[in-house]
Formats: sequence, structure tokens, C-alpha cells
Amino acid sequence: MGQVENEQVEHEPAQNERAENQQTGKGQAGRDDTVWCATLAEWHRRVTAACAPPGRLAGLYATEEGGTPELVAIVGRDQGFLVLRAPVGHDLCYDALTPQVPAAFWYERALHDLSGLEPAGHPRLEPLLLPHLDDLGPVRPGSDLPARGHDARLGVEHVGPVDVTGRGVFTLPFGPVRSGVLESLELLLETGGEDILRINLRPHYKHRQIAKRFEQRTIEDAVLVAERVEGVHSVAHALAFVHAVETGTGVQVPAAARLQRVVVAELERIANHLDVVTQLCDCAGLAVGTARFGLHKEEVMRLMSDATGSRFGRGQVVAGGVRAALRVDPALIGRRVRALQARIADDLGALNSSASFLDRLRTTGRLATDLARRHGALGPVGRGSAVEADTRVWRPYDGYRDLTPFVPATSTLTDALGRLRVRETELAHSSDLISEAADQLTQVEPTLRTPVPPADGRYLGVAESAAGEVLYSLSLQGARVVRCFARSASFHNLVLMHNVFHGDVFTDLGFIEASFGLCYAGVAM
Repeated sequence: MGQVENEQVEHEPAQNERAENQQTGKGQAGRDDTVWCATLAEWHRRVTAACAPPGRLAGLYATEEGGTPELVAIVGRDQGFLVLRAPVGHDLCYDALTPQVPAAFWYERALHDLSGLEPAGHPRLEPLLLPHLDDLGPVRPGSDLPARGHDARLGVEHVGPVDVTGRGVFTLPFGPVRSGVLESLELLLETGGEDILRINLRPHYKHRQIAKRFEQRTIEDAVLVAERVEGVHSVAHALAFVHAVETGTGVQVPAAARLQRVVVAELERIANHLDVVTQLCDCAGLAVGTARFGLHKEEVMRLMSDATGSRFGRGQVVAGGVRAALRVDPALIGRRVRALQARIADDLGALNSSASFLDRLRTTGRLATDLARRHGALGPVGRGSAVEADTRVWRPYDGYRDLTPFVPATSTLTDALGRLRVRETELAHSSDLISEAADQLTQVEPTLRTPVPPADGRYLGVAESAAGEVLYSLSLQGARVVRCFARSASFHNLVLMHNVFHGDVFTDLGFIEASFGLCYAGVAM
């Protein structure tokens, strides 16, 4: 469509096409543009400008297709995304974005790990997704790493950065194996005693080379991989993946499938929010609250199993629709969810009457609204700091277009209590959405799936998990995946935990971690 300076817009759907997409279920609502920048300097300038509020960095990765390495930045903006691409020279070096776009901090460390690109000027270019061994340096992708403890050449693992110095200050490695059933994550706590002065996070223990596992798989098989990127967000990842496929192929998802997707996505959301409440109760030593909300979560998981055959809703979402009809009558699902929500509301009322519980959350883990907005904080982490970021509202997809619009739950408290308040409201929203979708399912044609034709090109797909926006960038060739960049809300949000300790102490750590509600498997993908 012509060039402006060094840019070329490759994909810009017309206004009437976007309106048609909203009516038919074809693709996703919103406007996505791709811009090719001829030089890295131009790319750097355009990305920096685009990320200025209200824009936000949504993803950053490197790829090599057709023998030419390139950088790809994805910027969220008014109901759509701007994708900026640029070629990388043979030296694999470019000027780091992080000094101008702090949200790129972890993205650039990750692409350095996985692609070997060198973001010159990055403030801390230590490995993030790969281990760092003192006598070997960072382990590069594709290299052989002997089993830990079986080769003397491995030496000891790098202790990690030190940001705080002074009399009596020391670094305490906490994890990766911790008490309970928490996911493996090492936290380097810098402290002088009780107060946590600084925290650094090392998630590489969960790295599974997810990007490689997508390559050359059929679309049908790749959905199964997407479901396993973050087990607790299986439905959201499957939806984001198939939305990218459906955008590329232009298929129209049947109304019944769009509504079924809402039902399973909201059941997943309820289960995850209840899990956060359960963890908060456990941190506070509230045995009754822990048991009650754990019971509610189990009821949701069993309802998901009854309806789909999987406690995590796996196998239900496929490109073009859903695999099968719900195994439970939609009207019954609606009644069970409404009854459950009434019980949840009663228990939340009792929980919120506990002064000792509320005192543990007030002012704990404060995330300033300005920082949350500049970083583009997602899900309850962002909404708990007054950032209205909900993909179901700003870029509606599937049955959300057919249901009564709702206002995203937000809080101005900016602390762990604010994030809990967001989840409490979203539990009620999810119950209402499931009830309305279940009612509409009885009135639409039972068609569940549209055949998906082959497609060539790059396409974006998003969905809203319980933790926030999930983003997929796919390169398709025929019916196979050539390249897949999967970005979870957990990866985007976890880095903010560096910034939320303001006089918080060791016993606050559990509350802060639980209030973020993140999945570490989705960080070290």
C-alpha cells in the first residue's frame, strides 16, 4: 500500500472488513498493521515512539526465515497491534530498547538467550531463560549441557547480581525448590535482616524450549502444544493460538463454537481466581478460608471435567471452532455456576470481615499506577493498579461479541488488596458471562466447526487468561507452523515484582507472590 519513509504497511484491514469480522466471527476485532523498517536505527526509533503511552510493548522476539535474521516488535495500541520488523546485520548486534522502553528488559534478555542477538547498552544482559555457569559462561541454544553433578567442568552456578550494598546486607537465595507445591523459581533476596530491599528472579529452571516444539507441527498438533505452555491457562493459550490461525485463514467460527469457547474460558478464569484466593488464605493461616475456597475451586474443576472431559478444558478448542459439544446441558452449567457464585460471594463476605486478613494485604506489594501503565501491566496486576487492560473488552473475540458488554474490574488501591478486589469482581463477571452464553447456546444452530484451509504468512492471535493477555505470533506455511512466538501474561508481568517491595518484609513475600497470580512455566518457556 505504498511506502512512507522506510516503512511499508503489509496488512491493514478495511473498516468494513473489521465490522464484518465482528458480525461473523471471522478473525478478531481490531486493527493490526505490519511495518517493515529498512534499518535497525529506523526500527529503534519507530518502536520507541510507538511504545509511548497509550502504546505499550506487547512482545519482542527474533526470527530467521528465508536466511535473513530479523527483529520483530509487537506494540499494543487502540484495539489492535503494530508489528515492526527490521533486518539484523551479520554481527547480530543492535542498540538495546530497554534504556528507552523499560518493558523490553526481560524480552531482550530472552531473545539474547534464545537467538544470540546482542542488545548493546542493555543494563543487565545476564541469562534469563538459560542457566549461567561461572566457568562456562552462558549456555547457548543447541549446546550440550552435561547433567548437573556428573561433570566436574560445570563448577558452580553463578550466584547472581547484587544491587544493594552496605553494612550487614546479604543475598539470600530462596528456591528453586520451596515449601508446598509452588512452582520452581529462585528468588535472590537482598536484605539486611527482615526488610526485603531488593529481589531478583531466576526462572530458568522451567525452560522447556517451547518455541522449538511448535516448529513444523501441523496446526492440529500445535494446538496441543499451546495448551501445555501454561497448564492452568490451557484454554486461553489454545484460544490465542487458534485466533492467529483463524485470522490467517479467514475462517468463520460458528456461533455455537464461539459461545462454548466463552463457557470454558470463563470456567478456567474462575478456577484460577479461586486458586489465588486460596493461596492468600493459606498465607494468612486461615484454615477455614483455605478449605472453603479450595473446595469451590475443586467444584469448578469437576464441572470443567464433566463438560469437556478434561479438568483443564484441554482438547476442546480447535482451529475453526470446538472439537465437540459440551457434555453437560448448557442450562445445567448455568444453574451450577450461579449456585456456586452465591456460595463464593458468601465466603468472600466472611473473608472480608477478617481484619487480620485485610491488614496483611493493605499497602503490601504496591505497584504504582504510572509504572503499571508505562509497562503495560496485564490482567489483575494491571487492573489492580487502575490500568484497564482486558482483551475481552478492548479487542473482543469469540462469543464475547455476542454477550452483554461489561466494564473491566479495576482498583485504585495498587496493592495486594486491590488485586484481590479485581478478582472478586471478575468472579461475578465470569458467572454472568457463563450464564448468558449458556442461555444463548440453546438458541443457536449446533454447528461446531468450520474447516480450516492452508495459509501462508504471519498472523497474530490474542486471548485473555486469568493472568492477563496471551499473545501468539505465528508464521504459517500451508497447514504447518514455521515459527511461533508465544507470550504469556506471566512473562510480561513477573518482572514487575522487582518494583513492588516498599518496606515489605519476608512474611509479605507470600502475599505478594500469590496476589500476582502468575504461572512460572509461562515465564521460562
